[in-house]
Amino acid sequence: MIERKKIPRGQTGFLFVLPSLVGVTLFILIPFVDVVRRSFVGAASGIWVGLANYQTVFSNRAFRLAAGNTLRFEGVCIPLLLVLSLAAALLLDSLKDHVQFFKGCFLIPMAIPVASAVLLWKVLFHERGLLSGLMHMLHLPEADWMGTSWAFWILVVSYIWKNLGYDMVLWLAGLSGISPSLYEAAQVDGAGRGQCFIYITLPGLLPSLFTISVLSVLNSFKVFREAYLVAGDYPHESMYLLQHLFNNWYRDLSMDKMAAGAVVHAGAIFLLVLFLQRKWEG
Repeated sequence: MIERKKIPRGQTGFLFVLPSLVGVTLFILIPFVDVVRRSFVGAASGIWVGLANYQTVFSNRAFRLAAGNTLRFEGVCIPLLLVLSLAAALLLDSLKDHVQFFKGCFLIPMAIPVASAVLLWKVLFHERGLLSGLMHMLHLPEADWMGTSWAFWILVVSYIWKNLGYDMVLWLAGLSGISPSLYEAAQVDGAGRGQCFIYITLPGLLPSLFTISVLSVLNSFKVFREAYLVAGDYPHESMYLLQHLFNNWYRDLSMDKMAAGAVVHAGAIFLLVLFLQRKWEG
């Protein structure tokens, strides 16, 4: 009888993650290292140019516009989404009955295909769409909503509408991890709902807050699909995001500027995630 050799626990864990590690290395880390290398060389010549590509990117008006709009979009959307999804989660958690039904209702926007969402945008916000028709009925001036500064706020509403249910479910998972005995003890001591929320709920949700914040930031970059299909390569200036800029640079084969911009973008996201982690752990 052949005796099987037991693999040490540490090696078992390494073998378990090895396929994922190989995949991430081949398809993410190595290509990203190549992008970093390309950000320091000329696109056509391949000659080392140092920081010239980064200087070109930061002096580019389109990059400054796209970066400013992206920061504005993140600064408006992420706090709004976190607050609204937490409020929805708290409301749903207090209902107790039919929770699964309401969860499904909130998650429906995530299941709607992008093409259908874009069609809805066009029907609602076109110059001759439903919203303009309503304005005409009320004897108010009509507008091409996607061609004005309203386009930015339409993009914000679209992002929140699509991601509210996802974040709400994550908040509900965090709420389920808080022991009900803490609330019972606080109520026995005379604490009200507001005090329970401030001193029990919020501290108990801090670990969830980091994860939800990071996922919300990452999901915010997916809104480009709807914006691109509705308004094309060059939408109204208020909704011209970094994804539009990178798409246009890729189309023009400006690989040097695109590589430098991608490194700056990745570095900004990395620093943001580190900042959030420090804040939640501190």
